[in-house]
Amino acid sequence: MPIYLWQGKNRKNETKKGEMEAADEDTVRAHLSRLKIIPTKIKPKPKDIFENIAFLQPKVQTSDIMLFARQFSTMIDAGLPIIQCLEILLNQQENVSFKKMLKDIKESVEGGATLADALKKYPQQFDNLFVNMVAAGEAGGILDTILRRLSAYMEKAAKLKSQIKGAMVYPIVTMIIALVVVAVILIFVIPVFEEMFATMGGSLPTPTQIVVNMSEFAQSNMLYAIGAIILSVIAFKKLYGTEKGRAFFDSLSLKLPIFGVLLRKVAVAKFTRTMGTMLSSGVAILEALDIVAKTAGNKTIEDAIYKVRSGISEGRTMADPLSESGVFPPMVCQMIAVGESTGALDSMLEKIADFYDEEVDQAVENLTALIEPFMLVFLGTVIGGLVVSMYLPVFKMAGGL
Repeated sequence: MPIYLWQGKNRKNETKKGEMEAADEDTVRAHLSRLKIIPTKIKPKPKDIFENIAFLQPKVQTSDIMLFARQFSTMIDAGLPIIQCLEILLNQQENVSFKKMLKDIKESVEGGATLADALKKYPQQFDNLFVNMVAAGEAGGILDTILRRLSAYMEKAAKLKSQIKGAMVYPIVTMIIALVVVAVILIFVIPVFEEMFATMGGSLPTPTQIVVNMSEFAQSNMLYAIGAIILSVIAFKKLYGTEKGRAFFDSLSLKLPIFGVLLRKVAVAKFTRTMGTMLSSGVAILEALDIVAKTAGNKTIEDAIYKVRSGISEGRTMADPLSESGVFPPMVCQMIAVGESTGALDSMLEKIADFYDEEVDQAVENLTALIEPFMLVFLGTVIGGLVVSMYLPVFKMAGGL
């Protein structure tokens, strides 16, 4: 059905405007009349010429889903029916892509589907964790509580992700800038000095000669170097796309001297937070472990969780297989064992997640504090070394005079 834009005045002579999906203009007028609004303007909403070109449409961000869950839980808690909640969320949504999605979800629910089944049609936006928790909420009649937990979980997960990005971006950007600066000096600046040195005659100091040789090598092999970098990236993606390649690199990442410790703490925080949220929402433990394993993001962690799942299906506790995996710290395994023995596993997992969130905060601060001076020394040594090497012949000539 077409969408109409309307504008009108209420009894207080206040100007109101909005949009409405309706079969025709008369339907819009009848709806406004029920709202005691006198329409002054009603017109069809102009069509977006790019609406059928997927890559030109705005993406649905994690923040959109978080806000959706938060607002949805508030409205359900206030006693509104699900379809009315979806209608309100649909009308106030500004993201065109998300608006279309919500419209389809609303129509599916109106057609008799459960909310979980309607959300399942969009796995990129609503993953297995989200869908299964919503299903548990619908079955238990606590959908508002589940959506509130989901929103809180997503906010903490987003914060954790941004911390990791912040820790990784700084050294990567610094290294890229350093490589670009060195490349510019070697390819464009050094040749100018080389011509000047040739007119001076005599032999060059050893550091200067080394830099000149590096410049000549960079100029003659620049295209090969760029090609090698591109091929290396492609080869890495191909290799990481295989089962063995992903297992090798994911295992290697957890063993790195500094970043490995951070990644391990992030994995523990994510695992315990997700498991705690799902168990407290009524999701069965085997189903929760299956979902957590698929969303682990690391093959080594994923294999460890699947071993835990296999152990539980055989009648074992969660703590023993976790301890045998060697991936999770002993303290985590001991606290999980206590949670299982006391029947408060979900709250214990939440406590572990809170503790490791703080550990990640501290690890990121320590990493940043460690990287900054290292990068300054690195940049100063490399770029300063190049500059000094170029001025050595000038100093030598001045000393001779």
